[in-house]
Amino acid sequence: MVTVLCPVRGCGAALARDGRSWICGRGHAFDVARSGYCNLLQPQDRRSKNPGDPREAVLARRRFLEAGHGELLLAALREEMGEPASVLDVGCGEGYFLGSLKGDGEAHGVDLSVTAIDLAARRWPAVNWWVVNADRALPFADGSFELALSIAGRRPAAELRRVLSPDGRLLVAVPAEDDLIELREAVQGEGVLRSRLEKVVEELAGFELESHRAVRTMAMLDPGAVRDALASTYRGARASQREKVAAIGTTRVTLSFELARFKPL
Repeated sequence: MVTVLCPVRGCGAALARDGRSWICGRGHAFDVARSGYCNLLQPQDRRSKNPGDPREAVLARRRFLEAGHGELLLAALREEMGEPASVLDVGCGEGYFLGSLKGDGEAHGVDLSVTAIDLAARRWPAVNWWVVNADRALPFADGSFELALSIAGRRPAAELRRVLSPDGRLLVAVPAEDDLIELREAVQGEGVLRSRLEKVVEELAGFELESHRAVRTMAMLDPGAVRDALASTYRGARASQREKVAAIGTTRVTLSFELARFKPL
């Protein structure tokens, strides 16, 4: 069973569930929201009044994925992850991937956005959902997880290495160089192919790249799906780009990801 740690500065004691709260031995308490998540953010963890992805981006991502456009990556992740006894999704967003992938093991999802975590908790109550600034610290004991996921999300290398068991694995998914290239050309006037995998490998000190592969498909997106795809990735959000977005009709678009497996050193 995963041990959750108190995030109060200088504490770090284990948290235990007590009714509608998580409480540590020193008396620090964190209420469980009506939807089921728990907010562990401390004042020093907040970058703004409403940290994390804006509500519009969170809702757009939820619509886009649940329309079936996340199935390709979901299937690839399912093939790679097996049946871990414990899994952590860092930067889990509105929970689509972790909620859909959860098996019999213990699952925890963390994100900075209250909106995203609230949506996740309402849809997938069997998962433990936490509002956390993963760049600061992950509120879990050393070696807690057999598997960690970073799906186009945060990659705090030192913390990921700490909370993974010695024989654990990290799965990272990032958009491939041609992901949404047709929409990028239409809205931003650029079709540059940029691989992100090399940067990911550089970031993950303390890990060794074990394997990687690309997954790719073409999808017909109607105007609503086009808007959601762009909004969820912040493309087309500027006022100067909105006319271009509105002019895009149903179009054939590339959806592609790089999926990499890392082992801790």
